Amino acid sequence: MPHSLVLNLLPVAPIPSQFLTGRHLHALFLNLVSAVDSDLSAYLHDQSNEKAFTLSFFQVSRKEVAKISTAPTQKRVLPAAARPIVPALQWEQKQAIRENTAIWWRISLLDDGLFDRLTELWQQLNFDRPWHLGPTDLYITNILSQPQSNQPWVNFCSYAELFDRASDTERQIAFSFCTPTNFRQGVYDSAMPTRESIFGSLANRWSKYSNRAIEPNFIEAIFPSFFDIRTEVSTDSRSKFIGCVGDITYRIMGDVDPVAIKQINALADFALYSGVGRKTPMGMGMTRRLQNC
Repeated sequence: MPHSLVLNLLPVAPIPSQFLTGRHLHALFLNLVSAVDSDLSAYLHDQSNEKAFTLSFFQVSRKEVAKISTAPTQKRVLPAAARPIVPALQWEQKQAIRENTAIWWRISLLDDGLFDRLTELWQQLNFDRPWHLGPTDLYITNILSQPQSNQPWVNFCSYAELFDRASDTERQIAFSFCTPTNFRQGVYDSAMPTRESIFGSLANRWSKYSNRAIEPNFIEAIFPSFFDIRTEVSTDSRSKFIGCVGDITYRIMGDVDPVAIKQINALADFALYSGVGRKTPMGMGMTRRLQNC
């Protein structure tokens, strides 16, 4: 069952910026898992591709962002006034996060077979235990697992429900890439969100973790109709990641079978949980479908 959770955290000392990278947060997540299920932590660590989880970077309140982050604000220059605003996310912290700063951290789970074990993880976590990130201790203050009106990154839905609820008539598909997103093409990376790369990525993850495979045979019917995207670079001491952020709308064109339309819509809804592209377990490729476009 795809599940998107948010952990609220509170550091008791400043978190230096060099410990806010995707790989440090990836290690923190595995430590959380290991505390209650070391075998599961080892399994998740050893997965070579299409991992069973995704993570966000640490996110702080908008008021605090102005004080501690230089990550650029994403503009919304969109063609339809009814488009919902998706809050900009931070993917790079140039300065330390100060002590006693409220932080939220999104974790999504994709594997139906591991869902029960991962659910036990959240139920058994010790809220009085400090967790270490670099030189800092931080505490989990609560876990949001039910949909929230003020937190659009929390939700859950089985694969069967995602498919059953998907429209077989909606032909407009809009995405917001909320953190830098890129895709492997052969031996190189590309920051261009083509229809093949987006829907191929979604279909691969869907087919791996659900019991209802979706083959992306419909890709030739999908055409971009609007885009407002730009490249962004995320760097740390070990690597540079170049990806795209912003919004793109695709439209299903021509005589397309309703089953294929339903599959496309199911994959688009799945993006909330799976993200798209590379390094989603390290905060990249966080993607939402935009509704009412």
